[in-house]
Amino acid sequence: MIPRIEYYRFGTLNEALRFLRNNPDSKIIAGGTDLIIQLRSKKVEARKILDISRVSELRYVREESEYVKIGALTTIEELKNSGVIKVYAQPLWRAVNNFAVWQVRNTATIGGNICNASPAADTVPPLIVLEAKLKLQNIERVREVKVEEFFKGPGETIIEKDEILTEVVIPKKDSSWRYSFIKLGKRHSHILSIVSVAAGLKIDDNKIEDIIIALGSVAPTPVRAKSVEEYLRKRQATSKLIEEASGEVVKDIKPISDVRASAEYRIEMSKVLVRRALNECLKAYSHGIKSG
Repeated sequence: MIPRIEYYRFGTLNEALRFLRNNPDSKIIAGGTDLIIQLRSKKVEARKILDISRVSELRYVREESEYVKIGALTTIEELKNSGVIKVYAQPLWRAVNNFAVWQVRNTATIGGNICNASPAADTVPPLIVLEAKLKLQNIERVREVKVEEFFKGPGETIIEKDEILTEVVIPKKDSSWRYSFIKLGKRHSHILSIVSVAAGLKIDDNKIEDIIIALGSVAPTPVRAKSVEEYLRKRQATSKLIEEASGEVVKDIKPISDVRASAEYRIEMSKVLVRRALNECLKAYSHGIKSG
């Protein structure tokens, strides 16, 4: 049973930020798919809840000349149905297509999925690969941080008590990039991931000019596979090289054993999924498929 708490709801961002400045210990709720469960299980305690679900100014997908901008209250289902996300943020689009069931997608928001800071958050590895930034705002100022720098540990972020995540900013990359996203679940793709991998590859004259790989569910926070990236960067793009490089991911991850999988299984599957994701990117090049 949820303990007795005070509930507040505002219709504008300014009102919400002013309330949060005066009540910094409040918990923010948007879709509520995670917080309500956490309150019931007493994993999270709150005396006051700030409901921002009706702050409509934070619900949008906007295409600009150099960026795609997503309001923090945009639902996962809205991202799934967005042509802009499909074109300019393909790994994110793939992730939201494998995100829970439609009832959850219609309620869960991208801001909530990020701020919950679960190591298994499916939207985060794609956003890292896309080099997205997060806009954090309080009543006085706005600051931007890289997605990969936002997380401190499970359920912990760098967001300050009087701040709200208001926007996700994704830079448009040139069309030479190819992307992939693969999620491994216990039964099917619509459950919490055991391992997830997002990859971005830029090849010029069969040489890997640039590469970004991110994984979820294999460390206290989503992580970059920098050892794999360094192994491959500026080298000829071949399946054999990718096979060799995939083993380097063990240097970047720190998986644990839980009810979903053992640490050993996650290590092996990380190598397998990194290899598959990179080979998908290579295949897209060979077939002339553009991804953003």
